[in-house]
Amino acid sequence: MEGGWGRARDISRRVARGAADAGRAGVRASRATAGATVRASKATASGTARAGKATAKGARKVGKATRRLTYANGAGRTGLGRLIELSAGNSASDALVTVALASTVFFGVPVGEARGSVALYLVITMLPFGLLAPFVGPILDRFRSGRRYVMAGTLFGRGLLCFAMAAAVGPGDLPTLFIGALGVLVLSKAYNVSRAAIMPSVLPADITLVSANARVALFTLVSAGVAVPLGAGLTAWLGSALVLRVAMVAFLLLGVAAVRLPRHIDSPDLEEEGAAPRWRTLLKVGPAVAEAVWANVALRVFSGFLLFFLLFLVQDKAVPWLAAGQLQDPFFDIPKTIALLAAAAGLGGLAGAAVANWTRNHSPQLIVLVTLAVTVVTSIATAIFFGLWTALAISLVTAFAQELGKLALDAIVQREIGEEVRSSTFGVVEAMLQLAWVFGGLVGLVLSLSESSVAGLVTLAVALTATLGWLLIARRRRVRATDDKLRRQRAEAGGQELQLTDSLDPTKPLTNPNT
Repeated sequence: MEGGWGRARDISRRVARGAADAGRAGVRASRATAGATVRASKATASGTARAGKATAKGARKVGKATRRLTYANGAGRTGLGRLIELSAGNSASDALVTVALASTVFFGVPVGEARGSVALYLVITMLPFGLLAPFVGPILDRFRSGRRYVMAGTLFGRGLLCFAMAAAVGPGDLPTLFIGALGVLVLSKAYNVSRAAIMPSVLPADITLVSANARVALFTLVSAGVAVPLGAGLTAWLGSALVLRVAMVAFLLLGVAAVRLPRHIDSPDLEEEGAAPRWRTLLKVGPAVAEAVWANVALRVFSGFLLFFLLFLVQDKAVPWLAAGQLQDPFFDIPKTIALLAAAAGLGGLAGAAVANWTRNHSPQLIVLVTLAVTVVTSIATAIFFGLWTALAISLVTAFAQELGKLALDAIVQREIGEEVRSSTFGVVEAMLQLAWVFGGLVGLVLSLSESSVAGLVTLAVALTATLGWLLIARRRRVRATDDKLRRQRAEAGGQELQLTDSLDPTKPLTNPNT
């Protein structure tokens, strides 16, 4: 009996020792786990800190490199660098608004929807430019002594509109969203008109107007290209309302930056006594400006036409690489084709701004005509050899020509038009270009009904060729008229000099015997 109890005690002791050993092992395991967790947390925190420091260091390097580019060639001394940074921020904020409204009003009409709805959308969204843009310029001309505050007002106004639209996203208040989107478009156009009008005031001696405009355009395109994917990601993650609030804060900060621009941007309001207000039309801008405007109008018509024409042809599979019964590449479906066309257009715009920055000593009038001629040749080649690669080529060339031609046009207006009516001239020019783009888009919608790429491209190629021929003939006549006028003036000056010489020659008798 005692032996049984002894064995039981031994077993109990062994169990107790095993439990104790297990407990100590558990404690050691817990301590090891806790230590590993602490070490992992420290490593994670250290890695996060190092990543944050590396990101901050990279951001500082990018900021310094960007500042060196924007302030190069004396741009920091005259205020051009600060204007470039302000315009880049303005473009990025506009891109955020566009992305945030992509699922609501601004791009609420899908590409594949009925053509009538798309046409109505085009007319309604571009209507404010046709109605208000001609009046924006004269208003800005009236406040030349406060241009900084006018620019700041356009930024503050868009910030307030973003606040209202952010509040309207949740309940789906479409009238508020629609009115706010149109207001943002109009104020954005007013900012661009004001910015173009003050460019000569901040132009360094080492930079031409075309190069300065190109530098602004290049940075605005890059900033918008960076803001679009960021805005799309934030919209998908946090919603449109938050992105609109981010844009609101950005616009308000940019408004403060606009007020802090150099004071020499503002010019005194010198009004002639008794002079009537001067309104600008295409009949009052001079032959050089009118020629550049009409060339850019032709480019905008073709740009709007090509956008909607190609989009609807692709949607209807009326292109060779998507047509039924043709040998199709499975990679080039409808979404990828549209993405490629959009990428080609974006690359063309960047190339146009970059090339404009290099054309320092070339005539802006020559640049405008060359861009139109290149577009004519490319459109004819595309109509003959239409396919995927020619469609990409015409998209790239059209965007390139539109960007380069517009920058040259801005330089011509800034050089040829006096400061007292420069803003109103830009207002008329911007309205004409916007209406031309809408008209071209409507033509593209109509011609896409034929589902024939050749018919539409040939029609626009003929129209572009006729426009180029008319401009060249008008330019030749103007040059001949100028040469004839100079010859007459030289002949008259030579005759007067000869008469004066004869009257002073003592060897010749006087014509009047009574003197």
